[in-house]
Amino acid sequence: MKRLTKLLFVVCLFAFSQSLTAANPGWTNILDVGGNNEGQLCTEAIQSAIDKAAEAGGGTLFFPAGDYLTGAIHMKSNTTLHLDAGAVLRFSTNFDHYLPFVQMRWEGTVMNNFSPLIYAYEAENITITGRGKIDGQGKDWWMEMYRIHEAAPETLEESKYQKMWTAANEGLETSPNYQKTMRLKFFRPPLIQPFRCKNVRIEGVTIVNSPFWTVNPAFCDNVTITGVTIENPPSPNTDGINPTSCRNVHISDSHISVGDDCITIKSGRDMDGRKWDTPTENVTITNCTMLSGHGGVVIGSEVSGSIRKVTISNCVFDGTDRGIRLKAARGRGGVVEEIRVDNVVMKDIQLEAIVMNLFYDKNTKEGPVTEETPAFRNIHISNVTGSQINVAGKILGIPEMPIDQISFSNINMDAKEGISIHTATNVELHDVQITTEMGPSISVEDTEGIILDNIKSRRPHADRPVVELMNVSNALVTNNFPMVSTPNFLKINGEKSLDIFIQNNQWNNVTEPVIKGEEVKGIN
Repeated sequence: MKRLTKLLFVVCLFAFSQSLTAANPGWTNILDVGGNNEGQLCTEAIQSAIDKAAEAGGGTLFFPAGDYLTGAIHMKSNTTLHLDAGAVLRFSTNFDHYLPFVQMRWEGTVMNNFSPLIYAYEAENITITGRGKIDGQGKDWWMEMYRIHEAAPETLEESKYQKMWTAANEGLETSPNYQKTMRLKFFRPPLIQPFRCKNVRIEGVTIVNSPFWTVNPAFCDNVTITGVTIENPPSPNTDGINPTSCRNVHISDSHISVGDDCITIKSGRDMDGRKWDTPTENVTITNCTMLSGHGGVVIGSEVSGSIRKVTISNCVFDGTDRGIRLKAARGRGGVVEEIRVDNVVMKDIQLEAIVMNLFYDKNTKEGPVTEETPAFRNIHISNVTGSQINVAGKILGIPEMPIDQISFSNINMDAKEGISIHTATNVELHDVQITTEMGPSISVEDTEGIILDNIKSRRPHADRPVVELMNVSNALVTNNFPMVSTPNFLKINGEKSLDIFIQNNQWNNVTEPVIKGEEVKGIN
């Protein structure tokens, strides 16, 4: 009886899939064109069906429930992959199935390399949809990377893939500080990379076990990624969604838990990024949840083509190492500007909730401003709630390029440490309440032009003020009313501290409102 029931179920499922494709002209059931759903390799059938659909002007390749094994898939214009619920598109662990090499971008450098698992080149109107699953089976890629990376150079014999990479990339120029990475000559492919494409849509699918970055559109225009689930275990560089040098990107309603950053915005690395000179701009990220990951939403560190006009809203970060992170270094160049973050909740952040860091490479030295000098400016963060935070924030500019025009509004956090701002200009903090386990809520150093408006701590410390200023000039401290007993609110030190205006504050609950060093001049 059980065997009969099972047989009837399979027959009904087959009949349903047949009726579905029959009712949708332009749909092709992979099982009708040589594919199989029993885990046997069917790359040729999949690619042939895509090619035929493209030749006919477009169409949808339909995967009913089942287990499909494939090598690299190259999508063409006006084609769709639709994975039905219960369908698992599993990618081969044989590296030969990702040959020949194709032009792609790897970690900010354009090169010839293994084909991404799902790839498209100069195509338009390409779509991946459905409630099925895409499994990159990345472990073999991770292990090979570890093997090469950890072996002693004198004992390592180059694999055939490393020799192929050298031959395919003769004349490729990279910056000196990237040579250590380039010497590996083995670069795991991203799972999905449309390259120089238009009108890309990825919707509904679950994606797991990526070899490298998971969804990585490069040089694309009009990209929509919505309703996806991305889950990678602890693993090297398995970021979730990484648009690089793309315009008009929309990321929404997605759930991400990965081995590196959850969502990262990039635009090319160093001299190669400047050569392609293509910014990422017009990006919206909304209604997403991020769990495990080095960062919730990250901008950088590959910003050489510049990044501008980005909004991040209505997101939850729960358990990521960092929340909002902007990172770059001398030598990268590029401008990150016009960034808005609003309506974000963070919990259990292991490192910093908010980071803007131009010292991502600590070994660089100060020099004149050139095309290699990165810049962060016009960045505004508002309506953020955080609990169980390690460090509320860290802003770190470089002397030749302070971080400029940044603001924090309506911030409420409980953290071990507060926000530190070092080497910045034109900074505003409005309605910021940070309650720390140790140290001040706000510390500012080597900064010119700052407004501190309505700063609070629910539990001030007896040995540290709420706000510390060191070598700060042109500052306004205003509208502060500590509502709980506060030993000291403001401490000012440093010979360069001057033109500091303190006004419209209510100190009824403060024992000693302002402490200043003898070297400080010009407090009003």
